[in-house]
Amino acid sequence: MCGIVGYTGPRQAYPLIIKGLKRLEYRGYDSSGVALLNGTGLKVFKKKGRVTDLEEAVIGKNLEANIGIGHTRWATHGEPSDRNAHPHSSASGKLAIIHNGIIENYAQIKQELVKKGYSFTSDTDTEVLLNFIEDIQKNNSCTLEEALRIALKRVSGAYCILLIDQDDPTTIVAARKGSPLVIGIGKGEHFLASDASPIIEYTKEVVYVNDYELAIVKPDELILKNLGNEKVTPYITKLDMELAAIEKGGYDHFMIKEIFEQPSTIYDCLRGRLDAEAGAIRMSGIEKNIEQLKNANRIMIIACGTSWHAGLVAEYIIEELCRIPVEVEYASEFRYRNPIVNKGDVIIAISQSGETADTLVALEKAKENGAFIFGIVNVVGSSIARISHAGAYTHAGPEIGVASTKAFTGQLAVLFMVALKIAQEKGTISTERFNNLVNELSEIPEKVDAILKNAEEVKKIAEVYKNASDFLFLGRGYNFPVALEGALKLKEISYIHAEGYPAAEMKHGPIALVDDTLPVVFIATKDTYHEKIVSNMQEIKARRGKIISIVTEGDEVSPGLSDHYFSIPPADELIAPILTVIPLQLLSYYVGTAKGIDVDKPRNLAKSVTVE
Repeated sequence: MCGIVGYTGPRQAYPLIIKGLKRLEYRGYDSSGVALLNGTGLKVFKKKGRVTDLEEAVIGKNLEANIGIGHTRWATHGEPSDRNAHPHSSASGKLAIIHNGIIENYAQIKQELVKKGYSFTSDTDTEVLLNFIEDIQKNNSCTLEEALRIALKRVSGAYCILLIDQDDPTTIVAARKGSPLVIGIGKGEHFLASDASPIIEYTKEVVYVNDYELAIVKPDELILKNLGNEKVTPYITKLDMELAAIEKGGYDHFMIKEIFEQPSTIYDCLRGRLDAEAGAIRMSGIEKNIEQLKNANRIMIIACGTSWHAGLVAEYIIEELCRIPVEVEYASEFRYRNPIVNKGDVIIAISQSGETADTLVALEKAKENGAFIFGIVNVVGSSIARISHAGAYTHAGPEIGVASTKAFTGQLAVLFMVALKIAQEKGTISTERFNNLVNELSEIPEKVDAILKNAEEVKKIAEVYKNASDFLFLGRGYNFPVALEGALKLKEISYIHAEGYPAAEMKHGPIALVDDTLPVVFIATKDTYHEKIVSNMQEIKARRGKIISIVTEGDEVSPGLSDHYFSIPPADELIAPILTVIPLQLLSYYVGTAKGIDVDKPRNLAKSVTVE
């Protein structure tokens, strides 16, 4: 959630850190700050609001420094305010800290420190942790590194921590558990950040720090250690990312840029895996582990938010094609109950960032019980990618917009290939059906492009309904999860209350909401359920509800029942969700922008939820 940036080297730290914080704004935040260390001592500047508010607040200040740390905060402990913003200073004023995560036992530690005479200027768990570290350092006459190691053995919770010490003006000490940290390797300099986006401009060589590791970072030296004080050899990874991928490229917002990137991102996801001419799917993560996958007692899909919706679509597809029972779980619920997970079960974890805290803990729990973990993530080197036995990247590229778009369609494409490959190996799909679906999947990028060429039609619909107070999204079968996703997108981006339902469930409650002011969005494509969903549309029309429908080109029935409709190319019903979600993404975007909302930074939301 929060964004973290650090630098030590010959450059001026402040402009580099500020630029990095702006690159991390997509993660969601309510305040920002920097701590700089130079010959005159440690200086901390922080401000509630945007990074631009911080920039204005430091005009005229001495910002000279070759080492510094910066932070964008998403409030957990204490309201958004200047005093609760990071960095925090220690009681002596010699240490500064930034922290992503939650220290769960901070209240107990705070009580102990208060008894020792410490006072606190904020409501945060982070300030408690910092003074706890300083207290250990003072009472044990040890280094900051050793004090941090002792402190982390005592605290519980998740963290990514960066510390600087006035008495050691070239070193950043860092640690992580459950929250991501990447270190960029330069020539006589090092960069630290929550993800690679602030680093890519300066270097493509990075080290992903693992849980329970400490990093001692100097301009010309990087030392990794575990909590047992044993050195760990850093594994240097080459970033496969270009700077242009994290810039808007002429679009008004990242969200619309990423929606329009989907023909190419879906193609990239399929490239090298799907061979329509040969009628083949090649996925090494599946092929090397095919026995575990095709002989699974059951498959459990664990995810949150939009990724959970992708998992619901996958449940329909895998059960249809592979004949393996599938359960889809919210990671946040799975981790706190006592689920039955046995050896022979397969867990598919889906996450754009690969750092979702609830999903990570759920995987650890399942792995302990002997389940086989298959990760589907977008970010190379992420925690879920590393904890999984096998997996597949979506190759959607950096997704900066908070509302997930291209990552979702990438997840669907990967999940569909996984299901096809397992079904082929298991013999639960005919060769003809397999080849037909492979051919259809290969045509998806072109069909998405055709939908996007008519985006202005969706924009006109959005203008009509931008002032609605509620929306209802209805779908059946494979498109029911797309209805959920459409409702989620609209809520996230426009702040309009919206609900997604299976269309058949409408009569079991939601129909009571229908009047002549309620827009009802139907996913009414030509499939097995078409006649049924047409009946549902007639029920809404009889009650004077406003009908917006997503229909298949050539359909002459659904448009006649609709106040507004949008046509998409025909596709097999198993693959259709990758197409039907596109106009819903556009609808949420255009409604949000019509209301004057910053759709890249919707209120209260964060891109990567790395705390509970």
